[in-house]
Amino acid sequence: MAYDRYVAICNPLHYETIMHRGACIQMAVSAWIAGILNGVLHSGGTFAITFCSNMIDQFFCEAPQILKLACSNMYLVEVGVIILSSFFGLGCFIYIIFTYVLIFRAVLRIPSVDGQKKAISTCLPHLTVISLLIFTGIFAYGRPQSYSSSDLNVLSAIIYAIIPPLLNPFIYSMRNKDIKTALLKFFNCGHFSKIIARNVFLQK
Repeated sequence: MAYDRYVAICNPLHYETIMHRGACIQMAVSAWIAGILNGVLHSGGTFAITFCSNMIDQFFCEAPQILKLACSNMYLVEVGVIILSSFFGLGCFIYIIFTYVLIFRAVLRIPSVDGQKKAISTCLPHLTVISLLIFTGIFAYGRPQSYSSSDLNVLSAIIYAIIPPLLNPFIYSMRNKDIKTALLKFFNCGHFSKIIARNVFLQK
């Protein structure tokens, strides 16, 4: 998404040539392969561990919580996988930051304010999703252990694992006029239904 916005804003005349169907498929497949490989490595590292207990303070098998139950040195395999995944994620994060630096530099060179706003508005959905993922991840894994509890661990995992994917379709579709119209109709219907219900109640 960062590369797509970069091409659209910094090289708009070459957008169709660069971001053709084949390129989009290649990027999507690359993301899927990276995700599957990451999952396979984590699963393999987890199955190699001997556990002292089968009770985990989480609603799914989260790697940090699983490592707390390890009884053997084989947990170092999973630690290595986590470090490798962290470097990969850090590389993606640096790439996104670098890309948006180039985008904002190009936006500042746009002479009209309306043009700048339009260019920035095309980046807002992706920036919102990335920010949501990063901040929920920091809340889940970056807080001091002294402030951790089993209930807070579950809550933070829910916020990190469920809320960003749940909001993604809404965030990315807010620029769609049909979606906006449907949402406005929905909320207006809800508003009017409340007014009607209140009037009926008052009449009774």
